[in-house]
Amino acid sequence: MRKLNKGRGLSRPKNQRTALLRTLANSLFLYGKIQTTEAKAKELRPVAEKLITKAKAGDMHNRRVLARDLTPAMVKKTIEEIAPKYKERKGGYTRIIKIGPRHSDGANMVIIELVK
Repeated sequence: MRKLNKGRGLSRPKNQRTALLRTLANSLFLYGKIQTTEAKAKELRPVAEKLITKAKAGDMHNRRVLARDLTPAMVKKTIEEIAPKYKERKGGYTRIIKIGPRHSDGANMVIIELVK
């Protein structure tokens, strides 16, 4: 029974799952949109939105929090380029668009992108 267990396991142990979400967040901030499976995108959405919210504050504490999950270049880009676009926005920085199943294994594919 899965009582009080949030989130998807993504068929990985915890350390690999967190590493996957970190790299997906780095790629999302680098390219603005990425193509991935629906389950990964739904797990990535809260992670990315929390990082953007921290980048909006931009103080030293939040820079250090961002540095735990993002590369130094992505920390700088997130604070200087991405966060100012969402200054007036309270949340909902990402959008998930379904694009259909993957040909090889039939996994539902989506595009997750930063809202303009």
